[in-house]
Amino acid sequence: MQTTYMMKPIAHIRCDFPDKFGIPRQSGLIDSLKAEIIFEPDYRNPDAFRGLADYSHVWLIWGFSESIRHQWSPTVRPPRLGGNTRIGVFATRSPFRPNPIGLSSVLLERIELHTNQGPILHISGADLMDGTPIFDIKPYLPYVDSHPEASEGFGGPLKNSTLSIECPPELLKQIPEAKRETLIDLLTQDPRPSYQNDPERIYGLRFAQMEIKFRVENKTAYVISICQDI
Repeated sequence: MQTTYMMKPIAHIRCDFPDKFGIPRQSGLIDSLKAEIIFEPDYRNPDAFRGLADYSHVWLIWGFSESIRHQWSPTVRPPRLGGNTRIGVFATRSPFRPNPIGLSSVLLERIELHTNQGPILHISGADLMDGTPIFDIKPYLPYVDSHPEASEGFGGPLKNSTLSIECPPELLKQIPEAKRETLIDLLTQDPRPSYQNDPERIYGLRFAQMEIKFRVENKTAYVISICQDI
């Protein structure tokens, strides 16, 4: 029996997140979050995309390229459980896994078949960092892939986890209009680890070539500064 398998990326994602901090905790949480999938030269044959436009959503199978470790642990400490409670790795979506593979369901908005970079998939709702390798793409089938009655363990939505946003008008004007809604949605989702609650701490989120600094007090995120990310 074969014990090792070789995989190589078929594509990479192009999006507004240069860092892991601030990326939504799951795919589909922020519909306004746009991204593109750029394919490697070997996989740019338009025939490979025949019929894909008939689907509204796709699964992305991808690699945790920034979280690769040579050894794995049977337990991890999920941030949403306070960062100290250990739970089995297979009961989590932690990036620190025996094989660093992720799975995301995203909206397929449109396909450009003929560009100077080959076919490009335009998607929304992704939870990936810019440059993340994509290993495969499969259509989402609601009649088998959706289970509304499923139990969700500790991974369900947190109660009262969203934030109100306070951003001075002069700072709001610095955000490109096309990115404004998405940035507000990102902050509303509270990008901080769930165990951090220091009202004096300043957080920096890099998004869409901007660095946004903010602090959180009494369930409100106060935007302090916005500057061009260099």
